[in-house]
Amino acid sequence: MSRHIQVTFDARDPRALSTFWREVLGYVHPGPPGVELAAGADPLAAWDDFLARIGVPEEQRNSRSAIEDPDGQGPRLFFQRVPEDKVAKNRVHLDVRAAPGLQGEERMAALEAECARLVALGATRIGRAEPEPPMSAGFVVMADPEGNEFCLD
Repeated sequence: MSRHIQVTFDARDPRALSTFWREVLGYVHPGPPGVELAAGADPLAAWDDFLARIGVPEEQRNSRSAIEDPDGQGPRLFFQRVPEDKVAKNRVHLDVRAAPGLQGEERMAALEAECARLVALGATRIGRAEPEPPMSAGFVVMADPEGNEFCLD
């Protein structure tokens, strides 16, 4: 029997980091429990209202955030505030499939285009590994706004 997983990120700013990853993956922020969101409603604003209504102090309202695959296929990502900064290379990283089915220069051009989009959202480009068939099709190493490494592949 397979299991569903949730990927958890430690973060300085859970809301900002979840918003970055929402844009990377095409995910969505779910609405608060028991709240029906109108079409086009901002789920983060709904969370602000919900947390205020249930009495969560303002300084605690950005202590966690989550995003989900709107198609229900990918894992849920959960972001929790921690007091310490990231100080070493992460031992697990995400590979974002940004060029499915492409090969060679066409693949690398697609990865570079996605890299440029993510840099504009706050990511950092770390490096590029050229294709080395048959073992590697090439990839771009990046870091999210809080320094967590991931690859575009």
